[in-house]
Amino acid sequence: MKITSNFDSGNIKVLASNEPLDIQLAINNDNESEFFQWFHFRLESTPFLQHKMQIGGLEKSAYPEGWDDYQAVASYDRQTWFRVPTAYENGTLTIDFEPEQSHTYFAYFAPYSYERHLDLLYWAQSHDACEIETLGETLDGRDISLLTIGEPEEGKKKIWITARQHPGETMAEWFVEGLLHKLLDDEDPHAAALLSKAVFYVVPNMNPDGSVRGHLRTNAVGVNLNREWAEPSLEKSPEVFHVLNKMHDAGLDMYLDIHGDEALPYNFVAGSEGIPSYDARLESLENDFKAALLTITPEFQDEFGYPKDAPGEANLTVASCAVGEAFKALAYTIEMPFKDNANLPDPYYGWSDRRSYQFGQDTLAAIVSVVDKLR
Repeated sequence: MKITSNFDSGNIKVLASNEPLDIQLAINNDNESEFFQWFHFRLESTPFLQHKMQIGGLEKSAYPEGWDDYQAVASYDRQTWFRVPTAYENGTLTIDFEPEQSHTYFAYFAPYSYERHLDLLYWAQSHDACEIETLGETLDGRDISLLTIGEPEEGKKKIWITARQHPGETMAEWFVEGLLHKLLDDEDPHAAALLSKAVFYVVPNMNPDGSVRGHLRTNAVGVNLNREWAEPSLEKSPEVFHVLNKMHDAGLDMYLDIHGDEALPYNFVAGSEGIPSYDARLESLENDFKAALLTITPEFQDEFGYPKDAPGEANLTVASCAVGEAFKALAYTIEMPFKDNANLPDPYYGWSDRRSYQFGQDTLAAIVSVVDKLR
């Protein structure tokens, strides 16, 4: 029996693996950080033999409440990820599983590999409407890549979308993949309507270093990028530094920052109610966008989410608040669950890569309802 995480986005520490029913594991911290929650490993063992894997110490993880009612995902082919029997008690996550193959992958959520990220970038570049630009380098020397979709013209709106500031929130890049496939479909009516009125600026992965390293929340040096938007630096957060500079160069009329939430089993949005410049115009735009999403997909709801900031009390180090304030623009954080959508549960897959992909396409359709009102 062998357990390894020596691959892209792998993360596990093997404490004991002598007996299939007594496999003891732990999750490594993000580098130079106290955050930990993301796991991704491969089990090599005898098929049709029961295994019990216990991941301990989770009472000190980034979001202990995220383990309640959570089910891990597994895959034999790294393409289809399904939920497996999982229980959480007293800081220990227990996965009880009888594999049907000799090699099985397990993860916190369906991974989105760096190679798939590169494939997405250069698939997009092959379309006439899309250009790729390298804004700079991460601290590990990877590209910070921006896709510009549409022909910039006077009067066109500028819509920005970023994903995976928190690298373990892989559903965010699945979301962007779905959105891009729809936006670059020459026969899609929503795409045609939007590209006649807007240019899209898309950063599919804000944190490629953390993604490859198997981090939950931080970049290569343990910095949470979604707390860097007030004063980003080349030394600590070049990812934010370069993207924010480009936003100022290109302009911005709408911003969506895509994330995943460990604890809440719903899709929801977090707005900019607490920024100093919040007014009736921004409130109307927020309401119109939410109303459109509610009409388009039953996967979205507006009952459960984060508490709204009081006026003037927004955290302006957070991307959506900082950008909303700087550009006086509609700016939302979109959150998806690691668990399942409690309103539409799926016991076999839970909330999944495929549902995230579809939600990205549905969200693109919702932008049609507000594009004319952005300025």
